[in-house]
Amino acid sequence: MPLIALTGGIASGKSTIAARLAELGAVIVDADAIVRDVQQPGSPVLAAIAAEFGNGMLRPDGSLDRAALGATVFADPAKVAALNAIVHPAVRIESQRRFDDALTSDPANIVVYDVPLLVEARAYDPWQLVIVAHAPRDVRQRRLIQVRGMSEADAAARIDAQISDEERLAFADVVIDTAGALSDTYAQVDALWQELPERVAARAAD
Repeated sequence: MPLIALTGGIASGKSTIAARLAELGAVIVDADAIVRDVQQPGSPVLAAIAAEFGNGMLRPDGSLDRAALGATVFADPAKVAALNAIVHPAVRIESQRRFDDALTSDPANIVVYDVPLLVEARAYDPWQLVIVAHAPRDVRQRRLIQVRGMSEADAAARIDAQISDEERLAFADVVIDTAGALSDTYAQVDALWQELPERVAARAAD
């Protein structure tokens, strides 16, 4: 079963690429969705977050207050590391379960792990291919302002809080340039889909 990682910085077009790959037949495992799932009320992960950062991280109904958590850990590397130490192991276990489910369902499935923090958390896992969604910083910052309604300062801060484009691109086997028209992004993804069997076979032969 080919296991492919898809990553990219904030507003890089990664979700657009994942959606197109799903249309073409890939099984998408979404790391962000897994994070939400493992933080459900009653979960060990949520209990650990409350123990580490305080009950102020919980809403009255017992669910995670994501805005409060973000405000607490954002831009504090020690707190980010503490949060990652709680969340990442649970995400790794659940993602592997979903990979295994896809393999059991059909050994020929192409599984794409849509993961923002690939380089930070899972760069050296045995991926058959690493795809990086990429657009220049100014394009991504403009998207955050125009599409997500952020201020210029907030958009810049969100980008600055992530690793550099150079660090992320260093792990890429394939770069999808999302700076142009949507049709251009789709054309690159479609071409990659056609090449995937050959690329995966070449990697296996290395």
